[in-house]
Amino acid sequence: MSHLTPRRFVLVNVMLLALLAATLLGASAIGSVHIDVGRALFGPAADNVDRVILFDTRVPRVLLAAVVGAALATAGAALQGLLRNPLAEPHLIGVSGGAALGAVAAIVLGGRGVYGATAVVPLAAAAGALVSVAIIYRLAVVDGRLQPYVLLLAGVVYNAFAGALIMFANSVADVYAAQGLLFWLMGSLATQSYGLVAVIGLYAGGGAAWLLGQARALNLLALGEEGALHLGVDVHRARRSVFVAAALLVGAVVSVTGMIGFVGLIVPHVMRLLLGADHRLLMPASLLAGAIFLVWADTAARTVLGVVELPVGVITALCGGPFFVYLLKREGRKVFGSP
Repeated sequence: MSHLTPRRFVLVNVMLLALLAATLLGASAIGSVHIDVGRALFGPAADNVDRVILFDTRVPRVLLAAVVGAALATAGAALQGLLRNPLAEPHLIGVSGGAALGAVAAIVLGGRGVYGATAVVPLAAAAGALVSVAIIYRLAVVDGRLQPYVLLLAGVVYNAFAGALIMFANSVADVYAAQGLLFWLMGSLATQSYGLVAVIGLYAGGGAAWLLGQARALNLLALGEEGALHLGVDVHRARRSVFVAAALLVGAVVSVTGMIGFVGLIVPHVMRLLLGADHRLLMPASLLAGAIFLVWADTAARTVLGVVELPVGVITALCGGPFFVYLLKREGRKVFGSP
């Protein structure tokens, strides 16, 4: 583990913050419809189409992408550190699937009104994420010890099970509800209000802050359970804390955006390669880099085909699928040796 100094911590995070600021500005100016940014900012308010597109459509969407990317990447970094497995991420271990299943159940049972969309669906998504974590965690504990690879496999199976139940709900729902349910399968950052972005931002900020506070425990857990225990870490408490915080964080963003996979896989792994495995730096760097990554992924989703918009989950899956295969082959060589 490379040595972390205050200067290096500040330098890396300031650079990423500057890159994130440039990303937010740049992505807000890019879209399938050209706008005059100068007119949007300084032109007359009346009949200013450029201002409407910029401030009512693009800016809230870009901000939401940053919040969601930061949340998913932070949760992924924490789960990878906790399980000591670079393949662990919320989408792959079933947390996102459980959250989406909870949200879909709330919609099917009548949560499509304003109250349902703002209160019932987020609570149902959080509950679904927590239930999925509880089930997967229980399955992965063998003889009192958590088996990371069993947890990964259980997560993949649970994800498939949750996906099947969502498809079942989709098949029996009416055409309007079915269109909405597909939203949770593909992921979307369609325009949201500033108020909702602020609420999700506050919620995600709290969850991310909690996970960042676990950085020292995650560093010690990298030494193994016995080593961490001898160094004063309450292993079971730290493990439950990270699982619950990650589940609530993912549940919150899934309730708004649907399932956006692989952000929590790609971003922490790239940051680990660039910066090392010290979670005191890796976690905040992943948070900022996750925001940058998803903003540009969404920018590609809404511009690559002109006026036809792709679900952002398609873009992240196209990036994450090959990356997952690369990691799987690399980890396989570590476990079984090179042929």
